[in-house]
Amino acid sequence: MANERSKWITVFRNRLRADAGSDYGEVALRMRELAQSMPGYLSFKTFTADDAERVSLVEFDSLESLLAWKNHPEHHMAQERGRDAYYSEYSVQSAEIAREYRFRLEPDD
Repeated sequence: MANERSKWITVFRNRLRADAGSDYGEVALRMRELAQSMPGYLSFKTFTADDAERVSLVEFDSLESLLAWKNHPEHHMAQERGRDAYYSEYSVQSAEIAREYRFRLEPDD
């Protein structure tokens, strides 16, 4: 079933440096908590591939909500720390979700 509601997603792909700061986990958790506290937040999930690439998917209900999170001062500080101490590389992509379909198998009662 298609969902007509507008959503925005940010795809954050990254690789940690071998000498990534020991506080990385705390900062990553704080960024998740910050995103979850923002108006319009929908979801935040992170996955790690076999080759150690990490991918975070962050969804908001509008571009304005996504930009409010992107431009939050605490998020800006974390981005700077990421470049200085955590990441060997990263890319960020943001896009409006044009179409969404879902399927869920309902368990037999």
